[in-house]
Amino acid sequence: MKISLYTSVEQDYRQVWAGFTQTLFDQLSPPFPPVKVVRFDGCQKGDMVHLRLNFLLFRQDWISRITDQQATDQEIYFIDEGIQLPFFLAYWHHKHRIIRDGDQTRIADEIHFRTPSRLTDFLLYPIMYGLFAYRKPIYKRFFKPLTGP
Repeated sequence: MKISLYTSVEQDYRQVWAGFTQTLFDQLSPPFPPVKVVRFDGCQKGDMVHLRLNFLLFRQDWISRITDQQATDQEIYFIDEGIQLPFFLAYWHHKHRIIRDGDQTRIADEIHFRTPSRLTDFLLYPIMYGLFAYRKPIYKRFFKPLTGP
């Protein structure tokens, strides 16, 4: 399944890239399931991100590796791929794109995922879409326009 969401923010793309830190990551976490960051190396190739999802009666680990990171004068992106996923996911590939758009930036979340069956792919799709749509107002607030002195 593929999900693509785009959010425009009013900061330069290089400032947005610099803001992709654990602080932002913590704010992007949805209210459910609660997520504990076990490890967050960053967004460079080879970095690891280890999350622990708390579903109240049980916990699931989600470990991803940053497999690519590139920068041009028009775009900066990095890709995280799941190497240990919660039981409901069989495959995870997430390309985070930070795209220059004049004085503004478009943040793109381009996600490919699979579950253990085609039926659960379709059942999980609206949940996954909602979890990433949840990020849009957070991105806008986090990357609000910088004001002068």
